[in-house]
Amino acid sequence: MIFGYVRPLYDDETCEKQLKVVSEKCQTIYRELHASPKKRHKLEELLMALQPGDTIIVERMFALADTTRQLQDLFNVCEKDDVSIHFLNENISTNQSLTCTLQQMMKHYIQFQTDVAKQSAIIGISNAREQGKTIGRPRKPDINIQKAISMYHSGKFTLHDIKEETGISKSTLYRSLESLENLDENR
Repeated sequence: MIFGYVRPLYDDETCEKQLKVVSEKCQTIYRELHASPKKRHKLEELLMALQPGDTIIVERMFALADTTRQLQDLFNVCEKDDVSIHFLNENISTNQSLTCTLQQMMKHYIQFQTDVAKQSAIIGISNAREQGKTIGRPRKPDINIQKAISMYHSGKFTLHDIKEETGISKSTLYRSLESLENLDENR
């Protein structure tokens, strides 16, 4: 049998992209309901349903595993069970000899690691927002910006003096001045 496996990813939360390419080639598709690396129940179900000679098709390596260790463990399980895995984006199948250069293989590995990092960051940001935490660089206190603008308009201070006194960089000062001008124009 040919099985497909999809799960929500940072760039395909509804699995639409994956389903589009995987569904044409599979008889049965196992679809995870969440993006978390933990408790991947559908993957476990898939692994339990496999018989010798079966094939698993996934859109890309990262759809199947969250770490290189997990990917290697899945390779080992499938090799013992005489099951092949086909990665569509990479055009690699575990039951075929590789005829790619080291550069091509490193490109696939780097893309896998990039996908892992992006997914982790997006999940982390989402969890932080749910807990009410603010995301991103902290804003400079408005009092410092007001002081920097006053110093700038007085004409008595250099940009270096303003930065030393207020901690406001030149780009932040100019951005604040520009937004003030835009406010005055819209009134």
